[in-house]
Amino acid sequence: MSVAGPEDRVAERRDGKEVSLGRELLIIMTVALLLSVLVRSFIAQAFFVPSGSMEDTLQIQDRILVSKLSTEFSGVQRGEIVVFSDPSDWLPEPTAPTGVSGMVRDALMWVGILPSDTGKDLVKRVIGIGGDNVMCCDVQERVVVNGVPLNETYLKPGAGTNQVPFDIIVPPDRIFVMGDNRGDSSDSRFHMTEAEGTVPIKNVVGRVVWVIWPVSSWSGAPIPSIFENPKIDQQAGPHPKPTSTAGSTQLPSESPEASGDGAVPEPEAS
Repeated sequence: MSVAGPEDRVAERRDGKEVSLGRELLIIMTVALLLSVLVRSFIAQAFFVPSGSMEDTLQIQDRILVSKLSTEFSGVQRGEIVVFSDPSDWLPEPTAPTGVSGMVRDALMWVGILPSDTGKDLVKRVIGIGGDNVMCCDVQERVVVNGVPLNETYLKPGAGTNQVPFDIIVPPDRIFVMGDNRGDSSDSRFHMTEAEGTVPIKNVVGRVVWVIWPVSSWSGAPIPSIFENPKIDQQAGPHPKPTSTAGSTQLPSESPEASGDGAVPEPEAS
């Protein structure tokens, strides 16, 4: 019977360490991927902005971080910038990449390593929630919510709202949305034949909370103070309060703008 020499024992220990290191790396990678998927699915997702409909608040190719938790627990509020899935053919049918590269891209977006780029999401500002009367426009060409005119300082300079006159009541569990670049935004105003142009709450992915890229654009996305006017709530209809995405019911019922950065994979938001 042969006896292992010192060199054999050293080789065995080296092989054992290599196996152990490979196993540890595999475990670490698996846990990291699982955490990424959990964060993307339940906490936050990143998107990129491919169009100019939210200028100058959001720029083309900005990466935005979208909070899903705030929407789930606090509901959707007036003045928030939200990413939502296309409610009814607002966007053209996207052309998805094919072949191996397309499959790899889809897999990386699914786990949250790449920003989502599905071409099925949009990003807009919430102007009205369930029960609100939203009207355009007063004599100064301002949007009026529940009888209160909005001085929208966040609009792109020269971007008025009077392209389409309207006077609607937002149905329960839905929101009325518009882009900050009103002259270049296919939003609720251009889909008035579909539930007054409103979007079901259940379609909302989450609220934009931060511009994370480029570094020069780092900033939060606070709710403008004009939406804190208590008169808006006092004069609202029977459903003036923020509506949570949990348990909402859908009523009968542009180019892609929001991509997830995962935003987070980065879905594309219009």
